[in-house]
Amino acid sequence: MIRPIVKDILFLQRKAEKASRKDRAAGRDLLDTLAAHSDTCVGLAANMIGASKAIIAIRDEKRFLLLYNPVITMHSLTYYDTEEGCLSLAGKRPCRRYDWVEVKYEDEDFHKKRKRFQGFTAEIIQHEMDHLEGILI
Repeated sequence: MIRPIVKDILFLQRKAEKASRKDRAAGRDLLDTLAAHSDTCVGLAANMIGASKAIIAIRDEKRFLLLYNPVITMHSLTYYDTEEGCLSLAGKRPCRRYDWVEVKYEDEDFHKKRKRFQGFTAEIIQHEMDHLEGILI
């Protein structure tokens, strides 16, 4: 189900709780909402659709990827400064991002995964994981 985008700053600043199999509906809704906004959006965190759970959905090249309970386990020593926008916030804001990140997470079936992401995909993941920590750019 496509959900409305949350713009309540106080809600968005809450730290996400660990997701479980009971949160699969929120994961599906997150993917549906990302697909509905794919012309202007490349990633969403669950709190952006009203669920304070550690779930993110990203567009990795041409496919959508759902990550439950993602944790960055390693990152590059190099970084860059950029500007990012967000569906929950107006305008663009400056931020600093690592060139690559390694993430452990659980997939749609809650199987444990570990993957290295680089470039723009790594930037998307860092942005969405900031949301899980209640950090707004």
